[in-house]
Amino acid sequence: MTTSAEDWIRPRSPEFRAAEDALRGLRQDLFDHAFAYDPLPRMRVDGRLTRRLPERMRQYAVWTPHAMVVLAGLLAMAIAASAAQGSGSAGSALGSFLALGPVLLTLVRPVGAFWFSLVAAPVTATLGNEWDDWPWLAGSFACHLVVLTVLALRTRPRAAAWMWLLTATYGIGAEILFGSSHWSSNTAPLLVFSAMALMVVTVIHVRRAARQEVTAQQTVTAHERSKRTLLEERTTIARELHDVVAHHMSVVAIQAEAAPYRVENPPPELEKAFVTIRENAVAALTELRRVLGVVRAEDYEAPDAPQPTLADLDALLANVRDTGLGVEKTVTGAVRELPQGVELSAYRIVQEALSNTLRHAPGASARVEIGYVLGGLGLRIVNGPPPAPALVKPSPGAGHGITGMRERVSMLNGEMTAGPTDDGGYEVTVFLPVALVSEGEA
Repeated sequence: MTTSAEDWIRPRSPEFRAAEDALRGLRQDLFDHAFAYDPLPRMRVDGRLTRRLPERMRQYAVWTPHAMVVLAGLLAMAIAASAAQGSGSAGSALGSFLALGPVLLTLVRPVGAFWFSLVAAPVTATLGNEWDDWPWLAGSFACHLVVLTVLALRTRPRAAAWMWLLTATYGIGAEILFGSSHWSSNTAPLLVFSAMALMVVTVIHVRRAARQEVTAQQTVTAHERSKRTLLEERTTIARELHDVVAHHMSVVAIQAEAAPYRVENPPPELEKAFVTIRENAVAALTELRRVLGVVRAEDYEAPDAPQPTLADLDALLANVRDTGLGVEKTVTGAVRELPQGVELSAYRIVQEALSNTLRHAPGASARVEIGYVLGGLGLRIVNGPPPAPALVKPSPGAGHGITGMRERVSMLNGEMTAGPTDDGGYEVTVFLPVALVSEGEA
């Protein structure tokens, strides 16, 4: 029996894999590209407070994080200089530099600033004479605390945790090896204060991440709501068009079936042509009901009455006037019968525009202008601003009105503009093209 090389490879335990992943994370966070150039970004000035500042002040406000880091570094340098008064000018200057340098380095090379601060701590402790502060002299204590806090803000929580653990390792190791000749150790206070700072920063990171996630979710929700609104409007239009087209196809089939009986002794070719027309009309009607029927909801019932047209517009305006909205109607051009799809869409557009007026500008007056032109139909629905002492508050709807009107206009290859007027009202202008029919085609 032979043993292959694969048999000697044993599966690694979960503990070993966890330790391996931890060491890999330590290498990635603190050793790989430790001194890489990573400048501190400028602060955004689009917040609730900063956006109120004058433009000139906002240009300087973007440097607020950098100014705070510099002030913290100057404070650490002042602490180091004050604590090293008895160590001579050279020792005081070196201690001040080693307290200020790592803090300033966090502005451009954050991970390198941590290593600089950690290496500077034993150097200042060796040159200093503060026997009551070991192994962190006052300047090193303040400098390292600032560095850990700034880096926790600039890096991810895992890197900050590694920095805290390495800080604890150095402090505890220095106490064990060289702490017997000193009165007391200040590693524990540094670890406590830095842990509290890291906890605060972690909470800030969590809140920021949660806010970003909520914002992203709201964006996705708004997009999905817009898509759903669009689909609902298209479904409504498809239902109405299904009823319109089905009515016309039924008329074609009935007339094709009755036409041979209206002609005495029709030729066989004519009878065959009418049979073909009827069969095609019935087949098209069946296919139309099969395809467009899927857009109907389960509780949808086909209307008993025909779909409305512009001839029914007066009844609509009368109903609107009963609600208290003053509406005027103006018709220009030669009134003529238009394709039923155009008539239906024009009726629905006027209906929705007046509904928007009732919802968003209660008490205002409206005007409906209909223009029959050579190439199509023009609509203009405009309302004035609501009265100043508004007796009825606006009741915003679901926001489907403009979307539905645009869908209808787009379906007919028309044009539409909608927007507020100069006097505070709102105007909807629509043009629906209608192909000209020559006498020979008629």
